[in-house]
Amino acid sequence: MLITVDASSAQPLADQVAGSVRSAVADGLASPGDRLPSARTVAASLGINLHTVLRGYQQLRDEGLVELRRGRAAVITAMADQFRLRLTVAAEEFARTVRHVGASDEEAVAAVRQALLNLHE
Repeated sequence: MLITVDASSAQPLADQVAGSVRSAVADGLASPGDRLPSARTVAASLGINLHTVLRGYQQLRDEGLVELRRGRAAVITAMADQFRLRLTVAAEEFARTVRHVGASDEEAVAAVRQALLNLHE
């Protein structure tokens, strides 16, 4: 699994770590039972602090997407399937609304981007 961060982003690095894993789950690149790379490995490969990676992993644990095992590994939980399902249902509902109001695909994508930016403010 590829975990990436953008040092120039205003989003905290720990949030970016967690977001990378969420994206992998949503895209089907990570499934229940998959192990995440160790926090040390991620920190070393991205050139960020170990505790930053751990904070990202802890966010995922708090959301129920990852089970952390001390001294062992972080593992994607069965909740990942529910996350993927919830995301799909929300996306389909949004797509139906977009079509109902007659918005273009570009307008829909712009609206989602703006909503996501608003959440970070």
